[in-house]
Amino acid sequence: MKWPRLLPWASFVFIAIAAPEHTALAAEAHHHHGESAATQKLQLNAGQKWATDAALRQSMDDINQAMATALPLIHKGRFSQADYAALAATVNQKVAYAIEHCKLEAKADAMLHLVIAELLAGAEMMEGKASAARHDGAVRVRRALKSYGTYFQHPDWKAAGA
Repeated sequence: MKWPRLLPWASFVFIAIAAPEHTALAAEAHHHHGESAATQKLQLNAGQKWATDAALRQSMDDINQAMATALPLIHKGRFSQADYAALAATVNQKVAYAIEHCKLEAKADAMLHLVIAELLAGAEMMEGKASAARHDGAVRVRRALKSYGTYFQHPDWKAAGA
């Protein structure tokens, strides 16, 4: 079956909305300018943080708040499998919202997708779909939030647990 040609990010949004359980795969498959994930790494925009928009900032604030609420219980070992699954669902939902509503220039978008891939990989681990521990998924999400703050403009940003 041949898919219609969509805007570069539209196919990712379609996949993310149509099949949330496959958003990590879609994030890994979505690349700009023909570069693979292996050749791309987070970098600043000529020494400056990348611009963001309100939709992205809201989504990232929501993920960060969810992590800030969860971290004390995770550190005490009192975060259940159901809690991890709920946290993963929040991450997936907020990432899908950002993908659908965020409008960044192409290079900033490419950098953002590296952060998104980490968020989604962490969420997948928290869901128990990876061989790693659910706790390791929370660590990965936290690391992605720190990277976001390092590379993207977001006034008053402080990653959860930082």
